[in-house]
Amino acid sequence: MLGFAAKALLAGVMIAAIAEIGRRLPAGGALIASLPLVSILGMIFLWYARPDAENMAVHAQATFWYVLPSLPMFLVIPVLLRSGTGFWAALAAGCVLTVVLYLAMMQFGPRFGLRL
Repeated sequence: MLGFAAKALLAGVMIAAIAEIGRRLPAGGALIASLPLVSILGMIFLWYARPDAENMAVHAQATFWYVLPSLPMFLVIPVLLRSGTGFWAALAAGCVLTVVLYLAMMQFGPRFGLRL
């Protein structure tokens, strides 16, 4: 339980730091947020819990394929905001789009030989 709390605290500190940096330097906050820090930490924690090379390879490859459907959200949100859509509606639309694309990836990915 202590390990879980430490991981949650670390994730919270990362998010708070990104928000603070982003408040002062929006592009700097975006750069830090775009780094695969969560993925790297997740892989470290997963390796510590289960040091299995094949398991890690599957995890890393699936992470790559799941990142792709999330990318359009970062184009849709600014377009909607600049067209006058409110923040919460633009965020919700971006999230809905991402969920739809994730579901499509889960449906069609294995048909193309992807291990998801």
